[in-house]
Amino acid sequence: MYYVYTLKSKIADQVYTGFTTNLDKRLKEHNSGKSVHTNKFRPWDMVTAIRFGDKQKARDFEKYLKTGSGIAFSRKHFL
Repeated sequence: MYYVYTLKSKIADQVYTGFTTNLDKRLKEHNSGKSVHTNKFRPWDMVTAIRFGDKQKARDFEKYLKTGSGIAFSRKHFL
C-alpha cells in the first residue's frame, strides 16, 4: 500500500505533505530530524493519512496537495 499523509507541527504553524509505504517509520523519521525539510519544526503530529493501492495515483494526489488549490483543499478538509 501507498500513503499520502499530512503532518502538522506541534510548535509552529507549519504543515507538511508527503508520500510513504510505511507511516509509522516515516513519522519517526520526521520526528527524529532525518528529514531536512521538516527537522526545524519538529515534533510533528500526523493529521491525515490516505491509503492508495496504486503508486501513481498516490504520487499524483501528493503532487496535487502541494499546489495552491491542493493546499486550500487540505486546509479545508484535513486540518
